[in-house]
Amino acid sequence: MAIHERPFGRYLEDFVVGDVYRHWPGKTITEADDHLFCMITMNHHPLHTNDWFAEQSVQGRNVVVGNLVYSLVLGMSVPDVSGSAIANLEIETLQHKHPTFHGDTIHAETRVLDVKPSSSKPDRGVVTVETKGFNQAGDEVCYFRRRVLVWKRDSAPKRARPYNPDDAWD
Repeated sequence: MAIHERPFGRYLEDFVVGDVYRHWPGKTITEADDHLFCMITMNHHPLHTNDWFAEQSVQGRNVVVGNLVYSLVLGMSVPDVSGSAIANLEIETLQHKHPTFHGDTIHAETRVLDVKPSSSKPDRGVVTVETKGFNQAGDEVCYFRRRVLVWKRDSAPKRARPYNPDDAWD
């Protein structure tokens, strides 16, 4: 019998320029998700929380907070991109390309743009990726590029694995 586990993040050697990771699963954003995010972040704009106000807007209905969509898409990418990272170094670009509404289901994918071993620290390198979020109709709702500092496989420290309590250490 074989046990197959989804990797949680990758090492520098695993990234290949041009590769695309389709993140699974998607997430349907509910009104409760949006309102909770508004409360947590203290974003009280009525476009997100007031049906009557939103009905008078250009969109004609409540719009999900853009940073909720960004956070969701970023989170979807973590198991495939940065789960083994040392650090996120930079968000180079963040664009909200299409409004997201309550009930929209978001999916995401990430393309590897660049992979560079560090010139000063041989145990790591920097991976540049672009991540896109799409709604159920295929509209691109969010786009960002980021640079992630990742370990080389042979240099990565031993770490707890988040998904298997019976075998908690690599």
